[in-house]
Amino acid sequence: MKKILVLGAGLSASTLIKYLLDQAEELDWYVRVGDISEELAERKTKGYSRGESLGFNIQNQEQCETEVANCDLVVSLLPARFHYLVAQVALKYSKHMVTASYVSPEMKSLDAESREKGIVILNEIGVDPGIDHMSAMRVIDQIRYKGGTLASFTSNTGGLVAPKYDNNPWNYKFTWNPRNVVLAGQGVAQYIENGRYKYIPYHKLFTRIQRANVLNYGEFEVYANRDSLKYRETYGLHNIPTMYRGTMRRPGYAKAWNVFVRLGMTDDTYILEDSENMTWREFINTFLFYDPDTSVEAKLSKYLGIPEDSGVMYKLRWLGIFNNEKIGMKKATPAQVLQHLLEQKWTLDSDDKDMIVMQHQFVYSLNGEKTKITSSMVVEGKDQVHTAMSMTVGLPAAIAVKLILTGEITETGVIVPVMRSVYDPILNELEKYGVKFIEEVATV
Repeated sequence: MKKILVLGAGLSASTLIKYLLDQAEELDWYVRVGDISEELAERKTKGYSRGESLGFNIQNQEQCETEVANCDLVVSLLPARFHYLVAQVALKYSKHMVTASYVSPEMKSLDAESREKGIVILNEIGVDPGIDHMSAMRVIDQIRYKGGTLASFTSNTGGLVAPKYDNNPWNYKFTWNPRNVVLAGQGVAQYIENGRYKYIPYHKLFTRIQRANVLNYGEFEVYANRDSLKYRETYGLHNIPTMYRGTMRRPGYAKAWNVFVRLGMTDDTYILEDSENMTWREFINTFLFYDPDTSVEAKLSKYLGIPEDSGVMYKLRWLGIFNNEKIGMKKATPAQVLQHLLEQKWTLDSDDKDMIVMQHQFVYSLNGEKTKITSSMVVEGKDQVHTAMSMTVGLPAAIAVKLILTGEITETGVIVPVMRSVYDPILNELEKYGVKFIEEVATV
């Protein structure tokens, strides 16, 4: 019997846990699910004879060693900062490990030893990163096999609300960690376009928007991710003239969000004085010039050059940012206050479903002809538990667990899923669950 240890039972773990437990009898597995909330872990394993829950605290070194030592493979869905702690223990006891998060420099440092011990530490096997890597590499490898030369690769992903449930003027609801949404994009975005390096500072990020149309889902806008350049090494595209990765939202989102960026309301580095007694109207007014004879709306309109009757102002009014209700948060940063407001308006309703949208575009030359491939995927969630986010994060990782334990994945070391032996079987099985890319090919 193979023993699987899953650490973390949050929303993104739901589909992964169900996949493992559904196949546990047939494949002779036993699945232990640990979470800081044992009650949450128990809900995910209830009704399965081959599943068991436990309260788990990653800070408890003795517990971590005991649990990892007694499994064959550990899946870490804990916050990213804890993956390295788990990996060190997995390496100590020569256990395989799977995680959906990015490879950190600390994690990469374990590569040589994990190869020596014959174990695999598979990272970036969720949706983004994960499905993006695998689906892109499948097309890139096909182009290379034909002898084509890739001139341009762009890749955009978005987690949004499904069209049927898109019922607010922002065309957006939280489908993953709200804090990450509020802090998204901070830093400098960098990419390369036609051989020219491009850098976008945070305060200009939401003004440099691209457009994309995805299948029959209409138009989206795209803002650049933080560092597209590092993926040249990941995909073996060191000399490619154009490499760009972005985040997708519905049109109009970026222009309205840029109000918060320009005012400084996404800043998480200092505490607001007397925030618990501040109203929403006073909150936004703290970022505007002093003029007691002019309304907050008029000051904002003048300061940012936004007409008071514009769509942007309508979005802001809808949020309630000009209301006189008290915020009620002590010792909060501007970003925390903004998040608190958004969570009241952007939370999925009980019957809402989310959506993951991903699109790659490849332009390559072969025999004197230029070809463009547009590869698109859209996944809608099933319900509030098996959301599109949970499915696209959990299914690739769960399938990878199966392939490792059945010996179909034989790679060792600290890896990401960019080799055909890993991405092909995972992508093939994902199609059975409706996670499928549709390709459109055109001569350019």
